[in-house]
Amino acid sequence: MKLNINGRVRELDVEPEMPLLWALRDVLDMKGTKFGCGIAQCGACTVLVDGQPVRSCVTPVDSLDGAKVVTMGGLVKDGKPHKVQAAFIAEEVPQCGYCMNGWIMTTVALLDKTPKPTDAQIEEALTGLKCRCATHVAIMRAVRRAALA
Repeated sequence: MKLNINGRVRELDVEPEMPLLWALRDVLDMKGTKFGCGIAQCGACTVLVDGQPVRSCVTPVDSLDGAKVVTMGGLVKDGKPHKVQAAFIAEEVPQCGYCMNGWIMTTVALLDKTPKPTDAQIEEALTGLKCRCATHVAIMRAVRRAALA
């Protein structure tokens, strides 16, 4: 099976129903995408599939034929963080950092679709993501900062 991950075609010898999360973490040794709940509820495992945020813990690899998958690591270009990553750093959002993958990847998708979102649009896009450290106010500041970048 071949998957386009971060602009590179990767050959995988896995069961078709293997969740993308495990293909990334265990087969390709890409540890940026996190396991959180395993039932698509928390968002720690979020990646972009053709520009849309997708919970990789419940997405079988065989459903991704022809799709372009982007992980957190794929956002970095020429050693520089994506504007969303930079905004999250500037606003000092991460505490434990475990959930940041979901927030950042979902924000990237939002800003690609809606470059200047309202607070209501931001809240709607980020609904369902979980942060146990309760950095939600800082997350909103970071999303607004990225939208202005």
